[in-house]
Amino acid sequence: MIDSENSSRKSPLDCSDVHDPILEIRDLKTHFFLRSGTAKAVDGVHLTVHRRRTLGLVGESGSGKSVTSLSILRLIRPPTGRIVAGEILYRRPGQGTVDLLSLDAECKQMRQIRGNEIAMVFQEPMTSLNPLYTVGRQLAESIKVHERIGKHELNERVVSMLKKVGISDPARRAREYPHHLSGGMRQRVMIAMALSCHPQVLIADEPTTALDVTVQAQIMDLLSALQADLGMGIIFITHNLGLIAQAADDVAVMYFGKVVEQADVKTLFENPLHPYTNGLLKSVPVFGRKRKDLTPIAGRVPDSTEEITGCPYAPRCPRRMPICNRECPNLESVETKHSVACWLHCRKAKAAG
Repeated sequence: MIDSENSSRKSPLDCSDVHDPILEIRDLKTHFFLRSGTAKAVDGVHLTVHRRRTLGLVGESGSGKSVTSLSILRLIRPPTGRIVAGEILYRRPGQGTVDLLSLDAECKQMRQIRGNEIAMVFQEPMTSLNPLYTVGRQLAESIKVHERIGKHELNERVVSMLKKVGISDPARRAREYPHHLSGGMRQRVMIAMALSCHPQVLIADEPTTALDVTVQAQIMDLLSALQADLGMGIIFITHNLGLIAQAADDVAVMYFGKVVEQADVKTLFENPLHPYTNGLLKSVPVFGRKRKDLTPIAGRVPDSTEEITGCPYAPRCPRRMPICNRECPNLESVETKHSVACWLHCRKAKAAG
């Protein structure tokens, strides 16, 4: 649920951070080659992640959010899936900029970056954790992969990380198996594993799925505190616009494999420009608004194998124009730090009008 009074709690972009991007995604295209056709799961995405800031990725299921994150870590497996174009520029501290797409997915440098400098909290902790090993052993393995460390120091590090993520009696919990823990505790273990090597970028894919609101708040406060402590950039993927309002600094709205609107969180919630963004905001509960005022978005997200000539949102859009069926708009800057891909705001459409 979105609290309308707190939806802009985060401040607009701070100038000291704007010029310090740690990860830039340029024209990323990730396709899956299926018998039924080519699924363009990610089709020309541009994103920038800044140090000490959280970029929220929001959109319906099938919009390309998770595939974007898996592409960053080079976890798309050929021959079915393949990154066919783009750049993922990662600024390694003290080592300059590297294009992750120029590296072999299994080369030494990529393995050093994956899980160490760029880490991910996966969506389902029960399926991500191995039920045959204790959580302490699994956390220790994630550290040993990247660091040479003695057994005694390793055990201390494991207990310290579990304590840092708010698990009580961490020494005992380290000896327990995943099924002994609650959903919130398993999620904390996943966060501890992701942060065990102090990453520069953390990707959190639905980190609060299936958790009650109290645990959700605890997880979000934990991520915020750890970000302030470690100075990392965060990509936060969720369907929950309430969490986006509270946790994100910048927001990118995705639809059909593309970013259709991007702005700082205050601007997006106060002045949404794309009809899809407006639809998302109107279709979720807001504190103080009657339930009958909710307006669902008509239709569905198109299948990613469909070939669409115009704007992919046009069939569902209440404000579509003839040009929407003919051409797909590009993401254009309409205000400072506010971009949108919609013919209602694009310069070409205005010039033609």
